[in-house]
Amino acid sequence: MRAQIRLSCPESESYRAARAKSLFNVDDAARFELDAELPDPAGDWQIGVIVGPSGSGKSSLGNAYWRRANRARFSWPADAPVIDAIGPGKPFDDVVRALTSVGLGSVPAWLRPFRVLSTGERFRAELARIVVDAPGRVVIDEFTSVVDRQIARIGASAFAKQWRRTGGKALLLTCHYDILPWVRPDWTFDTKEGRLAGRWVRRRPPIDIDIFETDRRWWPLFEPHHYLKLPPMIAAWYYVGFVGDEPVAHVAVSTRPGLREARACRLVVLPEWQGAGVGMAFLNAVCGLWRAGRNRYGRPMPTLFHTSHPGLAAALRGHPLWTQVSGVLHGVHKAHSAASISASAVRKGGPDKHRSGYGGHFRAVQGFRYLGPPA
Repeated sequence: MRAQIRLSCPESESYRAARAKSLFNVDDAARFELDAELPDPAGDWQIGVIVGPSGSGKSSLGNAYWRRANRARFSWPADAPVIDAIGPGKPFDDVVRALTSVGLGSVPAWLRPFRVLSTGERFRAELARIVVDAPGRVVIDEFTSVVDRQIARIGASAFAKQWRRTGGKALLLTCHYDILPWVRPDWTFDTKEGRLAGRWVRRRPPIDIDIFETDRRWWPLFEPHHYLKLPPMIAAWYYVGFVGDEPVAHVAVSTRPGLREARACRLVVLPEWQGAGVGMAFLNAVCGLWRAGRNRYGRPMPTLFHTSHPGLAAALRGHPLWTQVSGVLHGVHKAHSAASISASAVRKGGPDKHRSGYGGHFRAVQGFRYLGPPA
């Protein structure tokens, strides 16, 4: 398809305009022209990118390419939380899956109106809304322009992965070249060089994670991003994953009675790293260490992991290295739990005193066991 852009505006005759023309030898600033050979809009592709500097005609080219495509410009309710504003007629699990898949896995952020989210959270919320709505054709202008480059690269990769599952076509307009290896588009047109490139065949850049065993000193950094409000684990070993000098992921591991198996908990990935598979790779690596006996006991142990986060549960359920071993649709009766704990303590010779029980909530807690190879 050949696209032609012809823009013009009235020529100014002011003193400053005339002086600027004279100083910089500009004859005609009232016209803009751009010719581009682009792939067929109905062709076999899903993600196309028009990239180039500001003012090089990207938006005009996108308008000329798809005059009837949806523009990703949403109006958000002033007070409704994001979880209600996205896909109001769609199943709850679909909305949660979309939010998690594009890296907005922070449940507190789901419960806030769009207007109070950070810039990075807004970017990911808009991507989730596009994924849930799944239009046949969409144009996203200024793609990743309002977020820092770390969030841009990870968010672009997460969006591209989820968008390809919708079967629709997305045209991304951006001035940033650094996202191209992460999006891996089907075609790219560079307005700076006037050149069309075909399908991106190189692999996404790797993310190298260094894992350190530490103590609970790192938990306050990750705690605000955990979906539950929980105290630090008792008698646990803590692991923190770093990319370079930056901490990105956290998990704690303790042992069950008899040292027969371990239990991992408090898995947190910082928001700017969510959506790229960092959390799953990190968790698998730590569980692989325990499976290999690389712990202070020197004993190989399988690891259990429980979660009520629907996105994480779905990811573990479909992962070949994990198997589901339990699923409780709601918490146990807290008073009955407390009575059972007290009775057990008395049988073991302890004092008969009131003890706090577990449960009392309506979360569906699902349990999984790591079956993967030793690390």
